[in-house]
Amino acid sequence: MPDLIAAVGIGVLVGAVIGALGAGGGIISVPVLTYLLGQTEHAATNGSLVIVAVTALLTLPGKARTGHVRWRDGVVFASMSCLGAVGGRLVNERIDGRLLFLLFSVLLLGVAAMMARDANRQRRKEKAGGDGGAGVVPEPSGPRAPVLIAGAAVLTGLLTGLFGVGGGFAVVPVLILFMRFTVREAAATSLLVMVIAAGVSILTGAVRGTFEVDWPVVLLFTAGSALGGMLGGPLSERARPSTLTLLFSLLLFCMGAATLGHTLVAS
Repeated sequence: MPDLIAAVGIGVLVGAVIGALGAGGGIISVPVLTYLLGQTEHAATNGSLVIVAVTALLTLPGKARTGHVRWRDGVVFASMSCLGAVGGRLVNERIDGRLLFLLFSVLLLGVAAMMARDANRQRRKEKAGGDGGAGVVPEPSGPRAPVLIAGAAVLTGLLTGLFGVGGGFAVVPVLILFMRFTVREAAATSLLVMVIAAGVSILTGAVRGTFEVDWPVVLLFTAGSALGGMLGGPLSERARPSTLTLLFSLLLFCMGAATLGHTLVAS
């Protein structure tokens, strides 16, 4: 029972952070499930897939009502990402838990660096009087690159299957830069991609009999996170986009450094 209560409480706190900073839940929930809720590395990545899929699925209808979800393009991108999701799931089953989290910590630190750079770009734009809320990447001007799109889609799916993350931090820039989505279309359509990629990865593990999840803890964590997201969302309206991006990059850096340190010490 204490674990179940903790799952709800921690889920609310994580959801509030996600709602306030505009960040994807998977990249935060994996270390939280492991270090605060006592899950193994593989159980945490499995549980994170459920959290990502459910959260994106619950959020998608609201985005669809705005008309910003580009269903056909989203399904095509997601279909390509499924190749990577299946491959990532197969690697997840075979890789040692310590190595899995070493790689995951590198991912956290890499995304933190990318977002810090984007925060600096946004801050310069805000000082110049531009629309700092337009997004972390510029509007596309070049031609589409099908090979790059396919490669990015497969890579996104690989990250989803391997680490249990939604991959929104990779999907949104690709949809904007190479598929000429607006920022709002990319953010909304990325939810569709997450649902499909995470769903395929979950199905792959279930069919193979390797998808083990502590369902009570994960579902209560998801419910708490959804509540926290609603509470934290309004906070994002009161801060500059560059400030939110920088705060999230700092959060990811701290989590990445802690994950790396804990994994190395645990050896």
